[in-house]
Amino acid sequence: MGGDVLPYVYQVTKYDPADRDQHGHYTGDEPATSDHGPIEAAYLQAVAAFAADAGVDHLAIREPQVGGFVHFGLEPPVDGHGLDGLFPEGLAGFYDGALVSIEVGLELVRAMLRDNGAWCRLEVDGVFTVHVGWDQYLYVGSSRPCESALARARSLGLFPERRDASPYDFAPDDPLQVQRPADADFWARVRWAVSAQRATFLEENHVYNGTRWHRLTRDTIEAVRSRLAPRARLAVWPDLLTDVDAAMAALADEDLVEVIWEDHDGRITSTVVDETRFEAVSCRIAGARAAGVLSLVVDERQPLFTAVLPDSDGVLRARWQTEATPSDRDWAFLKTLKRGQVVTGRVTAIAGFGVTFVDIGGFTAMINIPELSWRPFDHPSDIVSVGQEITAQVLDVDMIWERVPLSLRALQEDPWPQLAQRIGEVVTGPVTKIVPFGVFVRIEDRADGFEGLVNASELEESPDDAIAVGDSLTVRILDVDLVRRWIVLSHKHVAEAGTEERRRL
Repeated sequence: MGGDVLPYVYQVTKYDPADRDQHGHYTGDEPATSDHGPIEAAYLQAVAAFAADAGVDHLAIREPQVGGFVHFGLEPPVDGHGLDGLFPEGLAGFYDGALVSIEVGLELVRAMLRDNGAWCRLEVDGVFTVHVGWDQYLYVGSSRPCESALARARSLGLFPERRDASPYDFAPDDPLQVQRPADADFWARVRWAVSAQRATFLEENHVYNGTRWHRLTRDTIEAVRSRLAPRARLAVWPDLLTDVDAAMAALADEDLVEVIWEDHDGRITSTVVDETRFEAVSCRIAGARAAGVLSLVVDERQPLFTAVLPDSDGVLRARWQTEATPSDRDWAFLKTLKRGQVVTGRVTAIAGFGVTFVDIGGFTAMINIPELSWRPFDHPSDIVSVGQEITAQVLDVDMIWERVPLSLRALQEDPWPQLAQRIGEVVTGPVTKIVPFGVFVRIEDRADGFEGLVNASELEESPDDAIAVGDSLTVRILDVDLVRRWIVLSHKHVAEAGTEERRRL
């Protein structure tokens, strides 16, 4: 998910290397805050020179963030995050992947140098990067040496130094996590969850530390979807906002939480609350139509499932990740499966209605009764037992319902074609069942042997009067239906077999 390190990376600062001690610590008296004047202008001119040397005229915003956790310098954030006037659509234009001109990019660098409460990486994939770091340390990466820009930076009184990499290069929280995209399968699952009343809210984050909430109904899903910011991180939640009194009681028991409330006009607001804001927020949610409280502890903050919006071509280029939920982990596992694949698992349970559950790599798949065996049986426990390791074939991978049906019999030889070759054969076998319309007779000498039906019209006597379960009956195989898996027998016309060889089981 992270980009390749560019071959030329420079640390550009206002700090003279001569003012560093033997450990590399700066010992000069230059303040870390921006001077909003000549030094700041020098930084911006240096960035412009590097961009010109690299041959770029636009930059892409990556991983934008706002709020109080940026703190690269010593200045407090200001209203508007230093982004006022940069985007016609306001903060909505500050999103991952947004392309901006060099001029707008320089204003973003200015905001970061001043620590105005906004930060992002500025990049051209594989060509150019600009990262603003702690205490106005600037890192520029390029696919070219940029000798002219280095000379320009030095002439401006700055100190560029070659580095192996920028410490602010993107690195995923979990390199092994497969991020779920908000694709067609995701939205189909959202519709299913809303219809099942398991989900009513969508959390949208298009910048770090910036959240929008949307109420979902079957009628509003598409409208909400159309308003989402590009590459936003999404989380689908159950109905949070139901009981205002309960929400206020929960708020009183927590030290630091996120509070969400919906007013009577349908506007949804969220804010982080500690003990200093408890009273003010309690007053606001007291008049709300609904409210809820979410923990800020990751392990306790559990939406139903999450995703990140792909680009319009369906490719997921956003590099940030969501906190994976159990459903997300199931999704990632299901993406490794395909129809027809053979898997090994362990039987975990046999339900009262006969479905067998199997653990395949931490995901619970299922085997319906007909898929246990080609041959007849009375109960699934005749075929498998809890704790048994089995090998089965994947019949389907349902990404919406997150279900995987398996089959044992798909890996077994189908005996029915061989049975079809026995049409016309006369055999003797035990009567296994008597029904109003005839009797069933087993035609193979084994406990799980196949049974066929002798219709009442094909019996010489009434089945109720003359035949009992367990009696031996000589029958002729009239038909083997390979589609319906049905065997038709006759007792009445056995004598017509003439000299045909008979075989007693």
